[in-house]
Amino acid sequence: MGVESRYQDGTYLRDNPELHQSDSPWKARHIIDILETNHIEPASICDVGCGAGAVLSQMHTRFSDARLVGYDISAQLSSYWAEHKGIEFNIGDFHELNTTRYDALLMLDVFEHVRDPFTFLERSRAHARHFVFHIPLDLSALTVARRSLLTDIRRKVGHLHSYTRELALCTLRDCGYNIIDSRYTGAFKLPDASRLAAIPRRVAYAINKDMGVRLLGGETLLVLAS
Repeated sequence: MGVESRYQDGTYLRDNPELHQSDSPWKARHIIDILETNHIEPASICDVGCGAGAVLSQMHTRFSDARLVGYDISAQLSSYWAEHKGIEFNIGDFHELNTTRYDALLMLDVFEHVRDPFTFLERSRAHARHFVFHIPLDLSALTVARRSLLTDIRRKVGHLHSYTRELALCTLRDCGYNIIDSRYTGAFKLPDASRLAAIPRRVAYAINKDMGVRLLGGETLLVLAS
């Protein structure tokens, strides 16, 4: 079985039963803000790898007239989707099933899970005008020094690829995307983040945010591209 089988056989759902739904309002706020800051008012939004669909549900409160569509390869998610009204959900491979070009396509914590992110990203470009990526920045001096951290992330949440801010942006540019806006999300402030780890991070971030993230991690990156 391939590495993607964990999303289809129930393994990922077993290891992550909450499916990160508690983070969805926070993610949606950041997505809405980056779209509004750049004067983008999408009439259609697609979330690839939509999981439980909670981010799309949050987006519905702001873009109530937009067509909202979600894709995921896990058949176990249909029970989660039933509670979200006004959203079209699809089980299967987005690139094989989708025939629409959207105003905005969301990939939130997605391409780090994919065996071949370059091909995945290149194929996705034809399906939208604008793209919003949320990318965990797992690669830092701390995670390299503590060898179990990256392997624990790989085992528990299935990140096959690890990125710094610079590597994530280079990957998108290499796949033909034009970066419009990028920003850190303040993930280290989330309730489930380590409070002890937050103290040195706050100090390092205050001195130099980019350097602090490269040293101690604890952040995610939001990117708006075309």
